[in-house]
Amino acid sequence: MIRLLQRALRAAFMAAEAVFNRAFGDRLNPLYHLGSISFFLFWVVGATGIVLYAFFDTSVSGAWRSVQAITEGGFGLGSAMRTAHRHATDAMLLTMLLHLVRHFAFDHLRGFRWFSWVTGVVLLWLAYIAGANGYMLPWDRLAQYVTQTSFEWLDWLPGFGGTLIRNFIAPEHVNDRLFSLLVFIHIGVPLGMLLLLWVHVQRVPKAATQPPRPITLALLAMLVVLAVLAPVASHPPADLHTAPQTLSIDWFVLPIFTLVHQWSPRTVWLLVGGATLVLAVLPWLPPRRAGRPLQVTMHPGPVRVSARSGETLLEAGLRAGVALPYDCRAGGCGLCVCTVLNGKVDLGPYQAAALTEPMRARGQALMCCAVAQEDVELEVPDVPTLSTAAAAAAAPRRWQGTVRTMQRLGPDLMRLHVALPPGQHIDFVAGQYINIVLEDGAKRAFSFANAPAAPGAPARTDGDVIELHVRRIPGGRFTGHVFEAMREGDRIDFEGPLGRFALNDSARPILFVAGATGFAPIKSILEDAFRRGISRPMKLYWGVRTAADLYLLDELARWQREHANFGFVPVLSHAEADTSWSGRRGLVHEVLLADNPDLRGKEIYACGSVKMVEAAVPDFVAHGMEEEFCFSDAFTPSAAKPAGT
Repeated sequence: MIRLLQRALRAAFMAAEAVFNRAFGDRLNPLYHLGSISFFLFWVVGATGIVLYAFFDTSVSGAWRSVQAITEGGFGLGSAMRTAHRHATDAMLLTMLLHLVRHFAFDHLRGFRWFSWVTGVVLLWLAYIAGANGYMLPWDRLAQYVTQTSFEWLDWLPGFGGTLIRNFIAPEHVNDRLFSLLVFIHIGVPLGMLLLLWVHVQRVPKAATQPPRPITLALLAMLVVLAVLAPVASHPPADLHTAPQTLSIDWFVLPIFTLVHQWSPRTVWLLVGGATLVLAVLPWLPPRRAGRPLQVTMHPGPVRVSARSGETLLEAGLRAGVALPYDCRAGGCGLCVCTVLNGKVDLGPYQAAALTEPMRARGQALMCCAVAQEDVELEVPDVPTLSTAAAAAAAPRRWQGTVRTMQRLGPDLMRLHVALPPGQHIDFVAGQYINIVLEDGAKRAFSFANAPAAPGAPARTDGDVIELHVRRIPGGRFTGHVFEAMREGDRIDFEGPLGRFALNDSARPILFVAGATGFAPIKSILEDAFRRGISRPMKLYWGVRTAADLYLLDELARWQREHANFGFVPVLSHAEADTSWSGRRGLVHEVLLADNPDLRGKEIYACGSVKMVEAAVPDFVAHGMEEEFCFSDAFTPSAAKPAGT
């Protein structure tokens, strides 16, 4: 029943928001700013209330006369101030109610959100109490009705036994002391609201408490127009000798008072108490088991944050201090669009114009609506930045390894095996990389060339060993050191794992394109795929300059023999004088296209130099490759990390 009601309300809100988006634009859609509008109206009510209180006589005999003087004096400013106070109160209650209903409709009340929901319910009742109490102060016929009805209703509660309503049997029973108490309540309750409002937003990352300026100006203009078109006027003075017969009821603030005389006070208390109890326990109805926190990795940072059960990707990032792009936070503006690289997310409710079908096909999502279903990796358009504390928590882990073995695979190629200290385990995904950290803090990126440990495999007691392929770069600081000065047993400082170049989960045939030592991450992915028993067809096109640059050919040949779904094509780009080479020649991606002129339905992983990747990817797309199934990692000799495309 609750879910059916939520779905119906959500559909209504989405339809209304779509209309408002067309009318005002997503940035100025008031339904996206209900909370901040309520905040602003609270300040309007408070400011106008202070002005009115300065001219208000808090005695029983002077209250009505002072309100009349305020209304009729000041060249109309007093009337405008009183009207603004009244209508801003009504508008605040309306936006608070809509804010609560909207959060219920979108199920934004469970898990970690329960605190904001429950405090919001308390705030709503405090607003009603302050509003009703305000109608007691002018001491006109409406104030008489509201006060007597309130005390009659309260008298039903155990402990009062009719003592409250006796204060209104005769006019002389209403003294200045009682009236001062009513004034104190009208000041004290809003002060309590102010404190609770601050508490209320503490669980909401980057909660907005001020609406956009155009909305602020529109609200002020609305109050000015209402002051002219619908000025507030008092009823005649209170007269306890007679009961009010005809009253103008404020249906925003006083609807409950009409029920006290229609029903019994007991029935009204049961209604109010039952409704409050239901609202308070809604975050746990029906009971649901909370899921474990999930890891969200954002590129090109990379930044890693933890997402709580039911928390949107945007909320998780903002809570961790990540400077993510956003505006409406309601799936309407599309500013927080991201691309899901790995893992599954629930896209949540969003406007179709903000997340179109082609965008969804490319794996895109809106961070303000999407909720992670498992550990996920995202690509965010702008590099996320963190606060100092959050950056320290999300920074990649630093490691100290020892060079265990060094093996020359060619004149300018070295295979390193780096061992971690005993008992240490580095958890990485095949295709990721590390940053070697030099003495002055400079960094050099190298991909893992071995597969990660199998899930559930016992940890090595002597520490994990990672494999790196290092190609000598003329003038390169680190690569020159590797070939000229490094010895087995030397220490290497590095950080990681980093990167998002990893095998996608699909059923498509795979084409790998590697340029030179771009073979290293491909080797890691292939070894991991073989270990996991992936049966998808896989073919590697490996482009190098000369035959001397082809290393580990025996291993590739063994893979072809042992795995029927794997094939290998070496390609030489600079072998003009090598008459002994009978294999393929030219640019590696052109050879791939010659063999596969139609790339529709396939999946490509390209890793190599920036020049190779920039030349290959557009050609792949031109031959039918869908962009969302073309994954690449480009590197330059001195880059601190691969530049993912």
